[in-house]
Amino acid sequence: MQIELIETFLDLCDTRSFNRTADRLGVTQSTVSGRVKSLETSLGHRLFTRSRAGTELTTEGLRFVPHARTLQHDWTEARYAIRDLGSGAVTVRVGIQADMVGIHFNELIRDFRETLPEAAFLFEADYSAQMSSDLSTGIEDIAILFTPRFHPDLYFETLGEVRYVMVSTETDRLSEVRRETYIMPHFSDALPQIHANMLPELAKVSLSIGQNAAMVSLLESMGGTAYVLRDSAEKLQHSGGFRLVADAPPILLPIYAGIHIRNRHRPLHRRLLQILRTRFGPRDGQIARRRV
Repeated sequence: MQIELIETFLDLCDTRSFNRTADRLGVTQSTVSGRVKSLETSLGHRLFTRSRAGTELTTEGLRFVPHARTLQHDWTEARYAIRDLGSGAVTVRVGIQADMVGIHFNELIRDFRETLPEAAFLFEADYSAQMSSDLSTGIEDIAILFTPRFHPDLYFETLGEVRYVMVSTETDRLSEVRRETYIMPHFSDALPQIHANMLPELAKVSLSIGQNAAMVSLLESMGGTAYVLRDSAEKLQHSGGFRLVADAPPILLPIYAGIHIRNRHRPLHRRLLQILRTRFGPRDGQIARRRV
């Protein structure tokens, strides 16, 4: 069975639209229809019904979904296993939230390599939605992220939190922050709503940035007011020209570790999770770990 048929089926389960799936996969709608028909012929059952109301899974389609996810994950794992054998070492693929690269990153690499000297590591900075997708398909072994995309095949565990604080070249008082020079933080999918609830008067501005490093660079070149990581705020203050907006509430984002549910009890993944708990876990009772 061609893996393209499985991938097309799963994407169509998500979009419920032959047109959208065609756009997302970069193929024609007729190709999507042909793949679905081929899969239905192989299985001997109809998987979707199409009507004016849209595309819906049949009972047989619903039953096939978990098996299709398993097939996709196993295929990806098999591809990487073949590559790993060729390199002479097990490759551990680690996704990490872009803003987390500057937080304990060197220590994290050292911990991983000391604990698993027989493994080769591939670290990739990315965003939460893509990492959750990569975990479900098997492209990544473990991810460190801000906003999990909950999925029956994924296991997430809260590790701790990161703190963002407001700095400004103009003022140290929240009441004097100007919307015209304020830059909205968009470091995670959940952050805009958190920010809007905390600071509704600053919810609608003309500029938004999705990465801490880019925010720092923009502040240094243009000035203004924005939230940055606490360590970045301290560096900006020490460099001169920046003040902490002390009465602005800090923004706390939880850090999650994510793995595929099938890997949860594998020795390698358990060791990786323990490293992350130790490195990013709460200190002095700041936040209790919880599993979701």
